[in-house]
Amino acid sequence: MLGVMSTADMTEDQAGARADERSPDDAWAVMRKFYQAEAAYVAAGGFGAASYDQVAAYLDPEVVLHQAPGLPFTGTGTWRGHDGMERFLARFSEVWESMEFLEQQHWGDEETVVVRNRVRFRARATGQEVDTLIVQLITVRDGRMRECRPFYWDPGAVADACRPRDA
Repeated sequence: MLGVMSTADMTEDQAGARADERSPDDAWAVMRKFYQAEAAYVAAGGFGAASYDQVAAYLDPEVVLHQAPGLPFTGTGTWRGHDGMERFLARFSEVWESMEFLEQQHWGDEETVVVRNRVRFRARATGQEVDTLIVQLITVRDGRMRECRPFYWDPGAVADACRPRDA
């Protein structure tokens, strides 16, 4: 079960004890580092223009990403292993010029985290920006992302930002 108690609801002793229990490899700590590496990879131009090593450092060798169908960067929808994730991020960075995390909320424990991301993307082909919400269900094993299932609040707006406008 996911721990959803906020530190505001805890006594000082409980909050301190909870902070002491958290491992540097807990799911949120891993994902925070992953998001930073992912955004840097995309901003640097992705495949062929940026090193994938920083991203791969936070991925389990058997990682699986389940993307929603119908988006311009999802391909078959399932991406497996380091090679699959690198191919996904190559495609993702072809589509997006930038990705800025505006807000993040998270609930979880050492192995599972649910993250609510408010993200602003800018499409490479159109320059269009989209500000959207993505909720991700993520599992972590041994300090690395093992599985990720993102849910887009408005996939139509995401796809539309990538679609060239008629002149």
